[in-house]
Amino acid sequence: MITKTERATIIADTTLGAGNVLHRVIAYGHPLDGEALWTDGTWTAPDGTRPERLTLGELHDTVKVYASWYHARGVRPRDPVAIQTFSSTEFAVNFLALTSLGAIPSFVNGKLRPEVAREYVRRQGVVGVLTDEAHREVFAGYLDELAFHFGVTAKDIGPGGSLPDEFPYAHDSTDPIIISHSSGTTGMPKAVPHTHETLLYAQLHRLKLSLGTSMSRLLVALPGSHNAAISVLLFGLLLRSPVYLQSSQLGGDVLDAAEKFKPTTIFGFSGTYAEMAAHDLSKRDLSSVEGWYNTGDAAHEAHVRALIAQGSHEWIDSEFTRVRMPGSVFTDGLGSSETGYSIFHNGHRPGSTSYNRCIGKPMSFAEAAVLSEDGKVLPPGEVGRLGVKSPTLTPGYWNDSLTFHRLRLGGYWLTGDLATQDEAGNFYHLDRAPDAIRTAGGLVLSTSTEELLLRELPELDDCTVVAVAPENVRADWDGDGVAEAYVLLQTTASRTDEEWTRVVNEALMKAGLPALARALVTDAGEVTKGATGKVLKRTLRERFRATTVSGERA
Repeated sequence: MITKTERATIIADTTLGAGNVLHRVIAYGHPLDGEALWTDGTWTAPDGTRPERLTLGELHDTVKVYASWYHARGVRPRDPVAIQTFSSTEFAVNFLALTSLGAIPSFVNGKLRPEVAREYVRRQGVVGVLTDEAHREVFAGYLDELAFHFGVTAKDIGPGGSLPDEFPYAHDSTDPIIISHSSGTTGMPKAVPHTHETLLYAQLHRLKLSLGTSMSRLLVALPGSHNAAISVLLFGLLLRSPVYLQSSQLGGDVLDAAEKFKPTTIFGFSGTYAEMAAHDLSKRDLSSVEGWYNTGDAAHEAHVRALIAQGSHEWIDSEFTRVRMPGSVFTDGLGSSETGYSIFHNGHRPGSTSYNRCIGKPMSFAEAAVLSEDGKVLPPGEVGRLGVKSPTLTPGYWNDSLTFHRLRLGGYWLTGDLATQDEAGNFYHLDRAPDAIRTAGGLVLSTSTEELLLRELPELDDCTVVAVAPENVRADWDGDGVAEAYVLLQTTASRTDEEWTRVVNEALMKAGLPALARALVTDAGEVTKGATGKVLKRTLRERFRATTVSGERA
């Protein structure tokens, strides 16, 4: 990792931003033979090899090959270029190459349905598209219709082009440097741009703080198409910390990568952590892990406790001495593509008690409030819409300012979450507004209900609460209808659905929460997830409407 002197140099660099990190760290004198990037075997280099790792110099040389190839194709500053692949490394290299030209990489998750991917990209006015072989046919035959200048696969990239005279491109702080999309849980994904300033703002803020040893080796288990993955990569380059880009977010695959790479910190979404926690971690070597960082939706206590029992972490004892303590630290955050970073942080270590969906306080550079429907700030204890203000916030949706401004209220940007606040100023994430369920017995906050069940019923690996409503009836936070609430249980315990329904409702009634209509044991594969790994409760609602309202089993 970097020294204090190097850190001071970085903090003082007024030209530094998300669009030029690779070139700035080389200018700082970071060793070119230093280990920079580990791949997971999904990326093929321009010379046809599949390197396991790249030094800083090798990464820079590769980026120049990509950049010269794009330049020869006519890509110029401020041109959006779409990238769709299954490889996190491919996303990263394209980001570094295109931003070095002043162009704007537009990332498309490899799991998007072809028709959704085409329509999503069409709206952005991209000049071309690059895919892997698996996605070649997504855009083949549509180039004229979509007005693309080129459509190629990554294997077409090779040496031979020239770089522009002004290389790398000199960014202004307001220049867009990436477009990545939201999870699409409510329909068509939203195109979320970030600028030279917004995507790196939080990481530069963190550089002013003490980092300890936990950031010395970083495993990124976030989707490679998400701006958070790029943000961590850039942070690793600044810190001179090797970064492993893991293309699969499946829990078992991430555990395999951790045993191979020996990370000190793992970055992921809550869904990945839930899958990891379902494994027998006593049979896994996680001794190197000091920390976990969660973004997106807040994580469940049951999963956090399983993970922090692994590894070790540094602690300053009563004698102000650094000591090594058993167990790791889980930093739970709430963030989104739009916020560019988890602007809430709540740290958990063995013995912690601040759970119950607590996401802590906003970072010092951000503001947050629980808002009423007319934009007034609600007092502690009341449930309302979560609004945030932050210099990390996207400047708006690409080519869709209407949608962005409809999500603003009282000067805040609405995250789409329901929250409350305690007297100490801590925030609690209760649910997504579209996932809350108005039932005859009262309002069911699906995520909070899942949290309680996982805490009270340790035989559960995971669970998902979903609404079952008649057609054309809206029974979420913004609706005025009534639905039934079902819970899908992932467990190996031997009970019938009827027995589980009784056990679940006993736990809920003991906590003073509304009962659910039915509990169903299901396989993890039956719980539909979107491109970024989030559970698609909207899809589950539609499926259950068709198959369970009539009394049939989904």
